[in-house]
Parts: sequence; C-alpha cells; structure tokens
Amino acid sequence: MNRKKRTTYFLKGMRDGLPIGMGYMAVAFTMGIACRNAGMTVYQSGFMAFLLHASAGEFAAISLIVAQAGILEMIFTQFVINLRYILMSCSLSQRLDAKMPFFHRFLLAFALTDEIFGISMSMPGKLEPFYNYGALTVAVPGWVAGNVLGLLLGNILPVQVVNALGIALYGMFLAVIIPAAKKNRVILGLIIVTMLASSLFAVLPGIRELSSGIRIIILTVLIAGAAAFLYPIKEESEVSHE
Repeated sequence: MNRKKRTTYFLKGMRDGLPIGMGYMAVAFTMGIACRNAGMTVYQSGFMAFLLHASAGEFAAISLIVAQAGILEMIFTQFVINLRYILMSCSLSQRLDAKMPFFHRFLLAFALTDEIFGISMSMPGKLEPFYNYGALTVAVPGWVAGNVLGLLLGNILPVQVVNALGIALYGMFLAVIIPAAKKNRVILGLIIVTMLASSLFAVLPGIRELSSGIRIIILTVLIAGAAAFLYPIKEESEVSHE
C-alpha cells in the first residue's frame, strides 16, 4: 500500500476514533477516582490504563489491588472477565489479509476494545491496519488521560457530574450501532433480540451467577451463530461472480 493510501486510512480512523476517545475520557475519569481511592499514584494509574484497555477489567484489577490479592488471582480474573476478546479477535482475523505481518496483528490485538472492534467490523472489505492505528491514536490517549484526570481532579467535581460521566460509554455504543441498524433491518432485529436476551440472562437463576464475560460469550455464540445460519453473508468471490 502506498503512503497516500495509508494516510487516508489513518485520517479516517482518527475521525471515527475521535468520539470513542472522548467517550473513553469520560468513562475513565471514574476509574481514575477508583485508582485514587486505592492509593495508586498518577504514574501507576496512567501506566495501567495504557496496558489494560478494558473498563470492567480495570475495575476488577483495582478491587483486587485493594484486597491485596495474589498475582495468579489477578491473572485468572482478567482472563475470565475479558474472554469476549477471544471471540472478537477470531472475528476480526477473518477480515485481515492473510499476508499481513505479525507486528501489525500484534498491535491490532494489543489495543482491541469493544468500540474499536465495532468500527473496524463496519469497514467494508479487508481491514487496513492503518485505519485502526488512526483510531487508536485518539482513543488510547483519551483512555489514559481520563484515568489520570480522574485521579487528580476526582475529589473536586460534584458527585452528580462524576456519575453523569459514567453513562458516556453507553451513548458511544449507540452511536456505533444505530447507523448500521437504520440501514439493515436484520441488524436492527438482532440488536433488539440481543438486548432482550442480555436482560434475561441478568436475572435467570444459574446464569446470572456467571461472570459478565462468560454471559457475553454465550450470547455471542448463540445469536451470532443463529444469524449466520439464517442470514448468511456471501463471500466476496461469490458476489464478484454474480
């Protein structure tokens, strides 16, 4: 790929990643407050945010740090909570060029999040890594900055403002799924079914006791599998022959 094309993809990624970065900053602000309450320093909070791009995972890590848990318990907890990223990685790998170098795959996997996955899968055709790099250029700094600012300023802002910042991530998710739902009724139906099933899983005895990561995996496999069977998407080669 020539330099001009890489720049085009990179800038498009930055544009699509800007609202994600802003949402991350708002959500991470509350995590910075949790880091402050756990006795962490600015450097510790920022470094953890840079390495761990998962809100549930970071909250769990902070709780385990406060409880003085062992390293094995922390590793196992992070593995269970973030199991859904295995499914996301498998799905995303199908969109990558088979000849893509390992270091590109490594960087894409390192910064894979729910929101980055969402915009990546919405891109037509094969995924260009420079699109993700552009999105990460604004998303990751937003996540880190939110953590640091939350630690530094968390006790200054009113409680109502801090609580309001916590819902920013949900608005960001809506911004990802609504455009696709407006264009495709099948996607709209799947979103509704997923929301209802997720609510049901949260109250069903036996299932509600499972971790959120495992519940997400079960829902993903069931609903995505059913959708793939009922509404299969033609391969690009099949479309080109028609």
